[in-house]
Amino acid sequence: MLEGKTVLVIGGGTGIGLGIARCLSNAGCRVAIAGRREDKLRAAVEACGKSPEMRWHPVDVTCRDSVRQLFDWVLQEFGQVDVLVNSAGMNIKNRSMAEMHPDQWDQIMAINVTGAYNCMLAALPSMREQRDGLIININSISGLRAWAVGGVAYDASKFALRGLSVAAGNEDNEYGIRVTTIFPGEVDTPLLDQRPVAVSEAHKATILQPDDVGQLVVALVSLPPRAHVPEVTIKPTQAVFV
Repeated sequence: MLEGKTVLVIGGGTGIGLGIARCLSNAGCRVAIAGRREDKLRAAVEACGKSPEMRWHPVDVTCRDSVRQLFDWVLQEFGQVDVLVNSAGMNIKNRSMAEMHPDQWDQIMAINVTGAYNCMLAALPSMREQRDGLIININSISGLRAWAVGGVAYDASKFALRGLSVAAGNEDNEYGIRVTTIFPGEVDTPLLDQRPVAVSEAHKATILQPDDVGQLVVALVSLPPRAHVPEVTIKPTQAVFV
């Protein structure tokens, strides 16, 4: 059903992005992954194997020239981008206003918000031309409610990403473009290593895995063009949702 669809996953070398790329590749999509760390991208592609084939290209989402080079490469390699997944994100350990340095605020906003904007800015012209496209922005529960676990800068960045997604989706739906925001609860990814308090292996076993989010993305990509899911939340079963 998804054979022939071209998907670009930003932040596809590790964590949720890798889980999404793996699931979409297994579903028959032509998948390209991008991120800052070439070693992680190369390892992800090698682990995927040759069938189906996955390709990679480095990108710094905070640099518009780097993003433009990535999209030039994707369009040359695949001809078009049917689905863009923005999964690049970061956080820090010292997450309070009192402890956080202003440079850390700038870095988080640059990657978590402006990075997604830069990739959407590069993807939308060709999607408008083909009058079809799906953009999936990986947000967080922190984009629905500000909580101490996320921290001041991370929470703010995720609220901003939610606004960007809704506004862009409303502007470009006349071109058949759909923008979906996914709000995952806790997921067992390397981002947990940035928690102020270490997360136990026992706790990791109870939370979401990257492929859980990947399967949700497969379901969204499988929908017909007439159907749009603006926002969806996925959480660990044992987590309280308030």
